[in-house]
Amino acid sequence: MTKFRPCIDLHSGQVKQIVGGTLTTASADLKTNYVSKLPASYFAKLYKDNGLAGAHVIMLGPGNEDAASEALSEWNGGLQVGGGINDKNAKQWIDWGAEKVIITSYLFPEGKFSKENLDLVLAALDGDKEKLVIDLSCRRREETWFVAMNKWQTITDMEVNENSIKMLEPYCSEFLIHAADNEGLQKGIDEKLVERLAEWCNIPVTYAGGGRNLQDLDHVKTLSGGKVDLTIGSALDVFGGSGVTFEECVNWNKSHA
Repeated sequence: MTKFRPCIDLHSGQVKQIVGGTLTTASADLKTNYVSKLPASYFAKLYKDNGLAGAHVIMLGPGNEDAASEALSEWNGGLQVGGGINDKNAKQWIDWGAEKVIITSYLFPEGKFSKENLDLVLAALDGDKEKLVIDLSCRRREETWFVAMNKWQTITDMEVNENSIKMLEPYCSEFLIHAADNEGLQKGIDEKLVERLAEWCNIPVTYAGGGRNLQDLDHVKTLSGGKVDLTIGSALDVFGGSGVTFEECVNWNKSHA
């Protein structure tokens, strides 16, 4: 059944909520909705205390490893970690306490999908696909979606569709999909993408991007027949938002368990 899944987005070592499409290398371009005065470990404890399994910690660029490690120390075995994950460090993050690692960019050297790199990451995890989440964060191209990498600025050669989902499903335990064009805007979800993900995916999938309130949780549940989870970030009160309170999301999960 659909559930609310929280996140910890890290940028320059701080917990932030960012407008997804503005995350370029030029800091002047960055549009930030919120910068928390609280450390990542605070949010890890908050999620742990409320039993919110499957939360993702995303390191957006360099300088976030210490903050991510502190979050893992607070909830060992309870968080997924992504951002800069490759075959050299995937096992290390599991050893440091990540429940699962999330990969995107490493799968797309120079914007082209590499099955070899996917095999290398899985081998680094001793072939345990239960420890791997594939992030197919994407940008819309008219009526299609293409995987975007490098802070969602580079469009890859992989269309997100039934074929690509079916090809990848045997190698991971779940998918994470950020709709980068909706991320951080609080203007609603990409309804068509949520519907398609429910049709295409046979393993757990979490959608992020544009979630505003409890109505959007209800909406995702209806659109996906309960198959797609929703991450709400910028709209949450704990991230400076006014669309919905963290407590309301926790209670929504309890009432729909």
